Amino acid sequence: MKAIVITRPGGPEVLELREVETNEPGRGEVRVRVRATAVNRADLLQRAGGYPAPADAPADIPGLEYAGEIDAVGAGVSELAIGDRVFGLCGGGAYAERVVVPARTAVRIPDRLSFTDAAAVPEAFITAWDALVTQGGLGAGERVLIHAVGSGVGTAAVQIARAIGARSIGTARTAAKLERARPLGLEEAVVPDDGRFAAAVQRLTGDTGVDVVLELVGGPYLAEDLTCLAVRGRIVLVGLLAGARTELDLRVLLHRRVRLTGTVLRARPLEEKIAASQAFARHLCPLLARGTLVPVVDRVLPLAQAAEAHRLVAANEGFGKVVLSV
Repeated sequence: MKAIVITRPGGPEVLELREVETNEPGRGEVRVRVRATAVNRADLLQRAGGYPAPADAPADIPGLEYAGEIDAVGAGVSELAIGDRVFGLCGGGAYAERVVVPARTAVRIPDRLSFTDAAAVPEAFITAWDALVTQGGLGAGERVLIHAVGSGVGTAAVQIARAIGARSIGTARTAAKLERARPLGLEEAVVPDDGRFAAAVQRLTGDTGVDVVLELVGGPYLAEDLTCLAVRGRIVLVGLLAGARTELDLRVLLHRRVRLTGTVLRARPLEEKIAASQAFARHLCPLLARGTLVPVVDRVLPLAQAAEAHRLVAANEGFGKVVLSV
């Protein structure tokens, strides 16, 4: 089969389309004929040598999500069959014509979604639901601050907040991205001024603060998050675009009884990945089927142009996901 291979650590130019061995599914696994995948920042980190693949994924083929149809079924699998259209997350290897995954992590694609639209869904929506609802406990009537609102996770989070009746405030580097997020459900918008946004958020909330922060930027944003958080507020740290280190006033953390949670998906044990996938199937797929939630695709490129797709994501100028058709 054809796959994009990381030939050595480096820039986008190290990605090459090559012929590689096609794997067979083992017990409890299915093989998916991948029709589309999407680019995530973890792929860029892996390509550069800073984020090795887990032991159960190919070391040199990136790709954390897929959409396609099952073309082989391993022993013990009864819930899925050859020909089923499925999408989901994997530890790696989705930049390829085929990927083998645990059957219980594969979810049926709603009929209304094309493969390229479906490929933009799993990482963004599973991450957003898991962070906001499962870990952050976001509920109806609460306020949520969503950073990097034009990213894949950000666009998913805005829609999920609206669907459950929460009120959203978003930040982005440009006003244009914030305006594009409004039709998705974004209620209030802030363009940070040299990384500062807390004062604006406090004005928007009447100095009551937000209940949950979806932190996709990290670095110095955390200190600002604390300043605009309500008492007993929750911060869920997902991304580190602005860096992995910062300085915090722990007195604020104590006095407001803040809960700070760090989270990743890729490194979780299989049983936790299955639980996240099943929650996705139960809570979000019905909303995707009705069109209440929609994937946001910035552009679609062929698999052979994976290097260009990485350059586009690194530039941070798009809105939503960059998808690779296979």
